Amino acid sequence: MNKATVRDIDVRGKHVLVRVDFNVPLDEGGAITDDTRIRAALPTIRYLLDHDAAVILMSHLGRPKGKVDTKYSLKPVAERLSELLGQPVALAPDCVGPEVTAQAKALQPGQALLLENLRFHPEEEANDPAFAKQLAALGDIYVNDAFGTAHRAHASTEGVAHDLPAVAGFLMEKELNFLGSALEDPKRPFVAISGGAKVSDKIAVLDRLIDIADAILIGGGMANTFFKANGLFVGDSLVEDDKLEEARRLQAKARTAGKPFVLPVDVAVGEKFANDAERTITTPDTIPEGWRILDVGPQTILAFGEALADAETIIFNGTLGVAEFPTFAQGTNALIALLVERTEAGATTIVGGGDSAAAVEAAGAAEKVTHVSTGGGASLEFLEGRELPGVAALREREAPADGGGF
Repeated sequence: MNKATVRDIDVRGKHVLVRVDFNVPLDEGGAITDDTRIRAALPTIRYLLDHDAAVILMSHLGRPKGKVDTKYSLKPVAERLSELLGQPVALAPDCVGPEVTAQAKALQPGQALLLENLRFHPEEEANDPAFAKQLAALGDIYVNDAFGTAHRAHASTEGVAHDLPAVAGFLMEKELNFLGSALEDPKRPFVAISGGAKVSDKIAVLDRLIDIADAILIGGGMANTFFKANGLFVGDSLVEDDKLEEARRLQAKARTAGKPFVLPVDVAVGEKFANDAERTITTPDTIPEGWRILDVGPQTILAFGEALADAETIIFNGTLGVAEFPTFAQGTNALIALLVERTEAGATTIVGGGDSAAAVEAAGAAEKVTHVSTGGGASLEFLEGRELPGVAALREREAPADGGGF
């Protein structure tokens, strides 16, 4: 990817409008339970502040459905960001309107302002041009540092880029570099690990990975559909019966391409979908009646370890079991340990967003792998090879920059 970044423009004395992804989890009391996404945006924010820009930040939080809902206010985010930056970050009363415009224009170099939740307005998700122009009027330059929302053509991710010079922030650049290099010019052998609940979510990804990876390892609930497609009885396990033919096609495609397509050789089953279910190890062809597959077994981890032993590039997207249940997170955690080993050996290890990123964070391994993506759906669509609207709208590096900015 060759998108222009904040390094390619002169931001001094400019009002810079920055799309960040501050969609952080909150507890019942409204306190932030994980500030990873806020911390991920700090390098771009600090760079702009240090280079005498006035920084106007915008984000969504939750799904307020186009209406003001104080439960989704960005107030706790503004407070946490102030702590992390070591300077006050005011929260605007809205994201558009005369009061917000005056507040943004009064912002001085080195100061930051956070706009209130973009999704309090239905025009945001509708990518309304007039709403986008209102946002754009707050700044001189637009920076998109929200890879996790780049697959959505919203006013703040795509619309604004038509009205302002648009470049990538450092987090966006990092995501595009790691994911792009893995797909376009990976160090080989390149092994892809795909998990998660459903085959339907990953068909396009698997089709592409079969084309470009050297081996594909399958885990999670999606493996059950492959088992059933191969004639195995899977008890009460999650299965997509309407995707059995797709499962057969994908396996046939891999065989034709000479690519290993590795399914679990043993599984952990439970008699109910709960953390306190009895964990029993068995083979995929001997699932007890009424039981369900909830994790991979130790022999599968050994087999995956052999497949990863000489891998130089690894992409891990989707957990191998019901990782939110500690009883059935053992396979995922064992795989994460393998990824850490390969990272220490010099391999490039990339973790997709969503559940797999959460599992790596929970295992305390986020700093021990090469890259943990901040984008769930965006990562998937990028892996599929689809163009992300929020990325496509950014200027190419070849665009006029000549050291002095736009």
